Amino acid sequence: MAFTPKTAPYSGKINAVTLGTGDKAVVIGGQNVMPFYTFDAPIENAPKIGVEISDLAAQWDVPALKEFYAGCTTMADYAKKAETMPGVDFLCLHFESADPNGANRSVADCVADAKAVAEAVSMPIVILGCKNLEKDGELFSKIAEALQGKNILVMSAKNEDYKTVGASVVLAYGQKVGAETADDINLAKQLNIMLKGLSIAPESIVMNVGTAAVGYGFEYVASTLDRVRMAALAQSDADLQMPIVSPVSPDTWSVKESTASEEDEPAWGCREERGIEMEVSTAAANLIGGADAVIMRHPAAIATIKKFITELV
Repeated sequence: MAFTPKTAPYSGKINAVTLGTGDKAVVIGGQNVMPFYTFDAPIENAPKIGVEISDLAAQWDVPALKEFYAGCTTMADYAKKAETMPGVDFLCLHFESADPNGANRSVADCVADAKAVAEAVSMPIVILGCKNLEKDGELFSKIAEALQGKNILVMSAKNEDYKTVGASVVLAYGQKVGAETADDINLAKQLNIMLKGLSIAPESIVMNVGTAAVGYGFEYVASTLDRVRMAALAQSDADLQMPIVSPVSPDTWSVKESTASEEDEPAWGCREERGIEMEVSTAAANLIGGADAVIMRHPAAIATIKKFITELV
């Protein structure tokens, strides 16, 4: 008698959230099984990969990145080139230079860059700010307005500013919003509830439940991912059924394993290879924990994770 394995799909299901428009639009979420459990049920939408494009990308000194983006001078140039990178599903514009404690670039200049990118590319766009609440609040609102109709995702609304970010990004301009918390399932659930309390539809919300490079407190990220995903699927908790987007690259390319020179740490080997390995390890850990999309930077790391996803889905 043939063996028929017992399957275990859950009654709960992750919301499907669409980013972008037209042929290049992507859908994240939608599954009702644990990550890559294709033996229980088909994965409705395979995890997606975004590529980070910083407005400080000209300062990147990793050889392969400098080679890949050779000749690019504007953010739109970088975006058009990034769109050709194999394995990429969406673009993530990171406005690091807006930080008042850094370059303090004006909101108007950042918005102009975002508009130029949107006119030059067809892939979905995700926005990362500078981590300054006041500056990001203004920046997110202005970019959401300027890119109205593009169905972008703006990361992130936090407990301190969810009303202003949620209202301007989603309610006023019809974009998607990311709910950002720090490795705590209760805070993640509370923020989702508060965003829904503004009359924001669950299908317009994604989560960033916390990120870190592997080896830098990632056990807290891992346990949070597991608990959130189990609550969403096994307990059918509608307040935790939003798909998860994990911005991997800003953390992985800023730790010492990726930044220490070969002269300072000769025993560690090639600096670029270390960075790639850190990015791949962190992205893979997020995906097997439950992330529906990861944001990355290096072409070789993206190619590796794309193969990882393809072979498991």
